[in-house]
Amino acid sequence: MNTSQNKANKLLVKNINKSFEEVQVLKDISLTVEENEFVSILGPSGGGKSTIFNIIAGILTPDKGTYYIDGEESLGKLGKVSYMHQKDLLLPWKRIIDNLTIPLIIKGMDKKSAKTMAMEHISTFGLKGFETKYPFQLSGGMKQRAALLRAYLFSSNIMLLDEPFGALDAITRSKMHLWLINVVKNLNTSILFITHDIEEAILLSDRIYVLSDRPAVIKDEIIVELRGERNRDITTSSEFNEIKKRIINEL
Repeated sequence: MNTSQNKANKLLVKNINKSFEEVQVLKDISLTVEENEFVSILGPSGGGKSTIFNIIAGILTPDKGTYYIDGEESLGKLGKVSYMHQKDLLLPWKRIIDNLTIPLIIKGMDKKSAKTMAMEHISTFGLKGFETKYPFQLSGGMKQRAALLRAYLFSSNIMLLDEPFGALDAITRSKMHLWLINVVKNLNTSILFITHDIEEAILLSDRIYVLSDRPAVIKDEIIVELRGERNRDITTSSEFNEIKKRIINEL
C-alpha cells in the first residue's frame, strides 16, 4: 500500500473480511473517513456494523484486510480511536466530572489536570452546572452528552459512535440530532457513525456507506449534498427525499 495514499485519509479500511465459525459477517469491506468528516454506516440490524467498529478499535482481528489511521497501519492497536456504545456506560457511583476524567486518568494524567481538561469542554457539550451531579440525576439525553464528551476526551482523533441515540425516545433523539450537528462544528474530530435509521444518517452525515445484510458488503456510497442548514425543515426537501429514496431502493 502506498504510504502517501494512506495519508490522504484520516481512516482507511481496506478489504476487511470476518467470519465467526462458519458464518461470514463481513465481505471485502473498504471505506474511508477524511479529516473532520462525519461518515455513517447504514444497514440492517445484525448486519456486521458493530463488527467493523470492533476491528477498527483493535478489539477483533479480521480474517483478511487491514486499516490505516493517519497513514499508519493500526491493525490490532488499542487506544487509537474512541468508541461510544448505545448505552452511556457511566459509572452510577461517580459524579459526572469524575466519569469524564476516567479515560484521562487511565492514560496517566493526574486528577487535577484531568478535571481541568474536562471542564474546558463542559459548556460546549451542554453540561455546565451538571458536573457534580450523579448519572441518575440526568436525563437520557444529558447522559449521552456526558458519554460523548468522555469518548472525545479519550481520543478526539477518530470517534466511533455506535447508535448513540438508539435508546432515546423520538423527541429526545430529534433534539440530540440538532445538538450534535451544532457541537461537531466546534470539535476537531472525524466521526464514523453506525445507524439503521435512514433519516438520521442523511441529516447528520457528509457521506453514507450502505451495507447489505450478512455477509455485509458495501452496496452504495452516497455523498450527502443538502442546500441550507441541517435542521428539521431540511428533512422535507427534495434533495433529502431523493437520497432517502435511493437508500430505500438499496436496502
